[in-house]
Amino acid sequence: MVYFESTRLIFRDWESGDLDSFRKMNADEHVMSYFPQTLSCDEADKFYDRIQQEFEHHGYGLFAVETKEKNEFIGFIGFHRATFEEDFTPCVEIGYRLKRPAWGKGYATEGARACLDYGFGKLGFDEVFSFTAKINHPSKAVMNKIGLHFVKEFNHPKIDLSSDLCRHVLYKIEK
Repeated sequence: MVYFESTRLIFRDWESGDLDSFRKMNADEHVMSYFPQTLSCDEADKFYDRIQQEFEHHGYGLFAVETKEKNEFIGFIGFHRATFEEDFTPCVEIGYRLKRPAWGKGYATEGARACLDYGFGKLGFDEVFSFTAKINHPSKAVMNKIGLHFVKEFNHPKIDLSSDLCRHVLYKIEK
């Protein structure tokens, strides 16, 4: 099922044919450079299952994204219900992860804007958060471009304090 489209992108349900590309994307050291580790095939499959469960339980999730030009899966952009223990959770988070060949084309910004429109207009969200490692400047740039505003810094409770990835920034946008 296609949920919505932007100028160059299609936001749809996941298909079995996406799984191999999804595994490769999550195993790519460059794509995962702001995460504690790359994902094995088994870990990627479990992540894929969690994405499916979120759609079933909440009616939204991380949409499979493909380009209109080539009808090629390029990653995911969408929503996730963040539930780790922090003063702003549980919350709806907007997130994005694209394969390296899709980088530098403005897809994350275009897609995240379209998701926010869908989230506020169709899903009835009042606010959406996003967070990333403080050192993840590309992701912070997308957050700024789509209108999110800096809220605070925090230590992510699921990342070791000694890691450069522990210190996170929190951004937010309201309807």
